Amino acid sequence: MDIPGEALAAVDHGGSLGRARALFPQAPEPFVDLSTGINPHSYPLFDLPATALTRLPEQARADELAAVAAAAYGAPSPANVASAPGTQILLPRVCSLVRPGRALVLGPTYAEHARAARIAGHEVEETPDFDALSAADLAIVVNPNNPDGRVIARRDLTELASRMKAKGGLLVVDEAFMDVGPHRESVAGDVEQGGLVVLRSFGKFFGLAGVRLGFALADKETVARLAGGFGPWAVSGPALEYGIRALSDANWQRQMRARLEGEAERLDRLFAGHSVEVRGGTPLYRYMEFAEAGSLFRALGERGIVLRHFSDRPHALRAGLPGNDEEWLRLEAALAGWKGAR
Repeated sequence: MDIPGEALAAVDHGGSLGRARALFPQAPEPFVDLSTGINPHSYPLFDLPATALTRLPEQARADELAAVAAAAYGAPSPANVASAPGTQILLPRVCSLVRPGRALVLGPTYAEHARAARIAGHEVEETPDFDALSAADLAIVVNPNNPDGRVIARRDLTELASRMKAKGGLLVVDEAFMDVGPHRESVAGDVEQGGLVVLRSFGKFFGLAGVRLGFALADKETVARLAGGFGPWAVSGPALEYGIRALSDANWQRQMRARLEGEAERLDRLFAGHSVEVRGGTPLYRYMEFAEAGSLFRALGERGIVLRHFSDRPHALRAGLPGNDEEWLRLEAALAGWKGAR
């Protein structure tokens, strides 16, 4: 299948210090990177068993990871979980579960979903209208949405999944940030009904993006199809160990959610104190939309603080959480400098 060049083109994302240095070569370092939605307070690192590196991953450990992921995310059973080296790898494979047709992405949102659907051969459009998704062969919803935090109700999603199943289509719900979202709206527990695939990301909430671990939750037949496409040893030994321990640690997760909610409220107050209104987001990132967004992005960047700016939405910004007291102080000083220079 010939894929158009624009479908394969790299999408600009946050989190690149190389790009930050190119944009702001005179900025003081180290940069305070607030351009991602990754938890700055990572799950505690621990010593890996030597076998995690010296041996091929054992199937028993992969099975254990599927079990703890099913429990953590609320999937019906471990057989409803396909583990992979990150959801980025899963996206085009999931989009290929239905024959090439019309794909609709509820937007504006994370750009990789549209790119993955094009790679899978679909004609792709973005729509702001949830009801319009029923007309698609492949419908994609990010819930909570990145970057504005919009949440679609579980009932609406399961009804859409039923309509998609009835016509041989598929609804993909990316719940990358549902770890800090309203759990009652997750559709992870509904995947066995069919017509539905849920994506869950490990690295964002646990602050371990470099581990490269993600999950597709679906009916058992679809999970078997996805897993078969990966073959053995899809998840590395270190990723298995971190996934099993972190996803089993309910106490850490509960405490971290409370901490992130408090820090998100602190960030809202800080921006509001410098005349910037936060209009949405999740506890891992805050979303702003105002006329001077470009000015704020440049002013903070020149002071070594990087937010997420959007080329297609010049009036929008997304800000992650500072990771320590020094970063909070640098952000406060930079905001004060920007406000004073206006």
